[in-house]
Amino acid sequence: MNEAVSLWIEVPVALLLAMSGVFTLLAAVGLVRFKSFFQRMHPPALAFSLSSWCVTLASILYFSAQDDKLSLHAWLIIIFLSLTVPVTTILLARTELFRTRRPGQAARSTSPPGSGPH
Repeated sequence: MNEAVSLWIEVPVALLLAMSGVFTLLAAVGLVRFKSFFQRMHPPALAFSLSSWCVTLASILYFSAQDDKLSLHAWLIIIFLSLTVPVTTILLARTELFRTRRPGQAARSTSPPGSGPH
């Protein structure tokens, strides 16, 4: 159980974890950089999903190599995230649409001025 893991396993695990960090950093930059709510909700939803996939794959690879058998319990994490992230994103978008809509008016545009069709 406490065997040393081969370098051939540690390198891909380290790369997957580094990629996860890059995706998370990109999501944070997108969250700060974009102006409107609808622009801001996409980077975290997409990049954090990619980040969690990288961490899950690294976990499966590492623990499968360490125990010398296929370790799939981490798949539960990614299955639940894959189901809940899109639902949460849709609920947040609908909430923002209803929040910004006033009775008797169409929904206001949340895009920056001058970025619409010409």
